[in-house]
Amino acid sequence: MVEVKHLYKTFSGENGETEVLKDVSLTVKDGEIFGVIGESGAGKSTLVRCLNMLERPTKGQVLIDGEDIGALRGGRLRRARKKTAMIFQDFNLLMQKTCLKNVCFPLEISGVKGSAAKKRAKELLEKVGLADKADAYPARLSGGQRQRVAIARALACDPQILLCDEPTSALDPQTAKSILALIRDINRETGITVIMITHQMSAAEEICDRVAILDGGSVAEEGKVDEVFADPRSDAAKRLVFPELPEAENSNVPGVRIRAVFHGAPSAGSPLIATLAMEKHIAANILSASMRELGGKIYGNMLLSVPDEKSAKETVEYLRNVPDVSAEEVDYAG
Repeated sequence: MVEVKHLYKTFSGENGETEVLKDVSLTVKDGEIFGVIGESGAGKSTLVRCLNMLERPTKGQVLIDGEDIGALRGGRLRRARKKTAMIFQDFNLLMQKTCLKNVCFPLEISGVKGSAAKKRAKELLEKVGLADKADAYPARLSGGQRQRVAIARALACDPQILLCDEPTSALDPQTAKSILALIRDINRETGITVIMITHQMSAAEEICDRVAILDGGSVAEEGKVDEVFADPRSDAAKRLVFPELPEAENSNVPGVRIRAVFHGAPSAGSPLIATLAMEKHIAANILSASMRELGGKIYGNMLLSVPDEKSAKETVEYLRNVPDVSAEEVDYAG
């Protein structure tokens, strides 16, 4: 288990001190895929570097299986770091070495002899689908293939924790999905704990069990991925999960505004607004909608306009009677 307790990180520069992390506390359970999501500058990459002491926190603790790794030095810290491995946005491969030698590298540093290291490296390249690229150099590979080599290298010494710092942000959408699927499969096969830093909501949706929303160096919200994405509570989560509703564009549309939120509603795929019109004889305009399917259920929100207050009350009542849908009047005075 990974526990982060009241973590602070301050950097000093020419213009004074900048506090990047502010009282961050998180618990990541063994074997789960945990996402840390935030906009640029939220402190995500600093946090992940503090988890293996590549950056020393200014204050606070990082505990792995109950051991405070910030209190370790020298050989004890190196041994603790072997529990974690890291993959990066830009892959960080050794360009002058073949794929096989890239994967062998951490094994050789750990004292594994040549033949045993090569055997293990070949097994890992096969696991990530690159058995035929053992003798190829990174420059001859696609971005997705380079990330697969990086994943194989990260797994070489059998870590307990895999830290992923924006692992798909440099990849096209289809390749990104394949890399996320690989990480998920490795998690399921080995039970390795995965902590993924990302600004891409789609990446977190794809594989994470739980997420924390980082905003301005602090945790704004934390919970199960479906719960946070279905009904974000913090302003930071709302900005990330739902795009800004085009209030200005719709400011001239007459009527009362209603926001409907879908919390994993199995019926959300049915023509709900058309049914509202047929059953209640209420003509509702859909001003904006942000919907997504997650785990076979629908999550998201919808902004409606109905003619008057009487229609609004009837519409809210109607929508609230639909399982896993909530609704309320909202004030959008463009």
